Amino acid sequence: MSFSTPGSLRSVILDDVRGAQKMLAGVARMTAMEGSRHLSQLVGAPVHLKCENLQRTGSFKLRGAYVRISGLRPEERAAGVVAASAGNHAQGVALASSLLGVRSTVFMPVGAPLPKVAATREYGADVRLQGQGIEETLAAAEDYAHETGAVFIHPFDHPDIVAGQGTVGLEILEQCPEVRTILVGVGGGGLLAGIAVAVKSVRPDVKVIGVQAEGAAAYPPSLAAGHPVSIDAPTTMADGIKVGRPGDVPFKIIGDLVDGVRTVSEDALSSALLLCLERAKLVVEPAGASTVAALLSEPKAFAGPVVALLSGGNVDPLLMQRILRHGMAAAGRYLSLRLRLTDRPGALAALLGALSVADANVLDVSHVRTDPRLGLTEAEVELQLETKGPEHCEEVAVALRAAGYRVMD
Repeated sequence: MSFSTPGSLRSVILDDVRGAQKMLAGVARMTAMEGSRHLSQLVGAPVHLKCENLQRTGSFKLRGAYVRISGLRPEERAAGVVAASAGNHAQGVALASSLLGVRSTVFMPVGAPLPKVAATREYGADVRLQGQGIEETLAAAEDYAHETGAVFIHPFDHPDIVAGQGTVGLEILEQCPEVRTILVGVGGGGLLAGIAVAVKSVRPDVKVIGVQAEGAAAYPPSLAAGHPVSIDAPTTMADGIKVGRPGDVPFKIIGDLVDGVRTVSEDALSSALLLCLERAKLVVEPAGASTVAALLSEPKAFAGPVVALLSGGNVDPLLMQRILRHGMAAAGRYLSLRLRLTDRPGALAALLGALSVADANVLDVSHVRTDPRLGLTEAEVELQLETKGPEHCEEVAVALRAAGYRVMD
């Protein structure tokens, strides 16, 4: 399964993916396929969630890493492997290396979430924190490879990696043979390319569509240009697909086989993560929820049955807290209000009473009396409220105005 030149643009074919599937037997799990009633009603056709967030190490990355390291020659294994990653690839390489008895060194950014650092170490890797961003970390890993002879395991730009990730596509066809559309989150493109090879070789009628975050969408301009194009400073909460340039190996496959690449907003990503948690009872990271975000953004754009791939579930608890707040705000579950009232004893208590009648939960109150724009007897109050949705937000504002309060725009 190993190719002699790591940077080779040799195409990946169905036999490569099937060979990877045999190699992964007993290593990678066949993850669950869960139906979603809520998304099915929204789309108007059956929607299934392929739960790679429940894979060993919490993402699909184990598949490609294991296949790549399995294909190393004995002398390459003896030299060890090195990788650079902020999380999912790091854990996949660490576990794959341990299972195969290969020494692994993983470089991670200095600010990498502590749970991901701890998990990578527990899987057996020598973790080195270096670099403020993934580019600096990648450079450190490549320098280490040159200095020590360790084999650099790229997260997506190698045929073995693509073939390993493509085993997800074979599982989807087995678990949902009636599928018509498959949605896949895209960073560098290894997962999308592998799935496209597997699916299109067997079922060319199935639409395979990639999904990228708007702030890190290198594939649309690259596909338009006909070659990989770098974007400056990709920005998104979905760090698993925060890649500034497509990989050469997956790009060619995606250009030939994939039916399109869509983009989704940060609001859609946070709303999708919240939906997965509330409705599907699944912990999914923002990159993993990108496919659900695409369904929320354009529910009638996809022919069903639809399979949305949840690619990973490794999310830092602190980031999860911030994302959930963002998702609730995007879903109209939070309401921020500024209003003016007479500065007298009991005025704030009366306001809180009016909010109680409107069934709005007060999360935070900021009381300002010293702003020069206020009258001598005025105070301004800024409120953060938890509501039941957009309609309830409007009802709260209407109730406050009806009670005589001046709600500021």
